Amino acid sequence: MLWAIDVGNTQTVVGIHEGGQWLAHWRLESDHARTEDEIAALLKPLFDLAALPFVSSGVIIASVVPPTERNWERFCAKYLQQPATFLRRGDQVDLRVTYDPPHAVGADRLANALAAWERFGTACIVVDFGTATTFDVIDHEGTYVGGAIMPGPHVALESLAGKTAKLPTFALETPARAIGTQTVGALQSGFMFGYAGGIDAVARRIKAELQGEVHVISTGGLGTLFLPISEMLEDHYPTLTLDGLLLAWDRLPHRDHLG
Repeated sequence: MLWAIDVGNTQTVVGIHEGGQWLAHWRLESDHARTEDEIAALLKPLFDLAALPFVSSGVIIASVVPPTERNWERFCAKYLQQPATFLRRGDQVDLRVTYDPPHAVGADRLANALAAWERFGTACIVVDFGTATTFDVIDHEGTYVGGAIMPGPHVALESLAGKTAKLPTFALETPARAIGTQTVGALQSGFMFGYAGGIDAVARRIKAELQGEVHVISTGGLGTLFLPISEMLEDHYPTLTLDGLLLAWDRLPHRDHLG
């Protein structure tokens, strides 16, 4: 069983792949101080609930949180008897990157590009909803050319709550109408439709620069929330980053592996 792990600033996604399918994937809170033993204590019960053996044929990790990497390495060595393989650069996996400098592109964004190109084989914009919402752009030749970055929904919401003493907190839900007749409804309308409009505006400008056939898709925890109200998003792929890590594993020139 191959483990694919996407370590983000706010959440970490762990996926288990075998026999051509994802057997399970879980979303955990990212904790910079979590030790290898605490990682095992969190994951082992999830494997038990899914009736999966706590074993691995290999581990590939995309991390944008360097302080966590050593503990993941220790966890893999101690509990899985496997080295942790990190995706760090496009040239590791035959992905051309023209971003300047190329090493500044996060591993999760490289994985998104690999998976999107594998799925469509043409220009793509991947909108990844996370702590920051990123736009990953792959051109018609399969080159990662750059993108855009904006505050993620939760970050934007926390900023609003922290700067407005009288406004109530509200759930990230799409209201039935754009005209809010109460404060919560007005906040939901402004935030949800405004954020979706921002996504559409950026995606529309990028698409115009690429020209030709361009797919616009999403991934990340909140993508399903904005898909119904976006004019640009075509579909949501919850395991896109994990899919990219699986492709990266197959392209890496390392020891024999299964998964």
